[in-house]
Amino acid sequence: MEHPYLFFVKLFEAIGLGHFAHAYPHVVYSWVVIFILIILFYIPAKAISMIPGKGQNVSEVLVSGLEEFMVTITGEEGRWLFPLAGTVFIYIFTCNFIGLIPGFYPPTASLNTTLSCALTVVIFTHIIGIKYHGVGYIKHFLGPVWWMTPLILPIEIIGHLARILSLSFRLFGNMMGHELVLGILFFLAGAFFVPLPIMALGILVCVIQAFVFFMLSVMYFTGAMEHAH
Repeated sequence: MEHPYLFFVKLFEAIGLGHFAHAYPHVVYSWVVIFILIILFYIPAKAISMIPGKGQNVSEVLVSGLEEFMVTITGEEGRWLFPLAGTVFIYIFTCNFIGLIPGFYPPTASLNTTLSCALTVVIFTHIIGIKYHGVGYIKHFLGPVWWMTPLILPIEIIGHLARILSLSFRLFGNMMGHELVLGILFFLAGAFFVPLPIMALGILVCVIQAFVFFMLSVMYFTGAMEHAH
């Protein structure tokens, strides 16, 4: 469904890149999200002081809260995984949230974006498993006894492939559905009469979907660290 108006797509049209922007709006708005996150986090981080300002306080509360929540699941051993898990949460939440702003498109409403995030998480899950168990990581796929391997191995492989589908399609489906609802309301009622409850529900969806992706990622990381039984 064509979005009624996309500000940065029009901007790309003005500089002669309209074809690219229309074909890949999720890429354009992914760049926008990256730029926003640099402004919100990287630049203030360069000016960290012992007497924090408002921006530093908000960043510290958000980051430390997520980190401590993750550590309650993984244990102290999993603290080093937080940079990836936390970045995934903040990136997905921001991608979701900008879709609520008129003229902006949520990159997570594209399967390309959600699939890339899911592949990153699942591939890194196996990197963690190899790091902690070496060649012995294969035991996670073979079952408790050798004679069950022909049955367990295909099930495990299918299960890990299903993780990619689960992570990507859940997020994509919810965000695309929300975009379709907003698009229909804009078409039927106009920009000035879009019900505010739908927008409030959209904020809730943005938070929940980012948190679900974060939680599942942490659980996959934790499973890869554990010893096979």
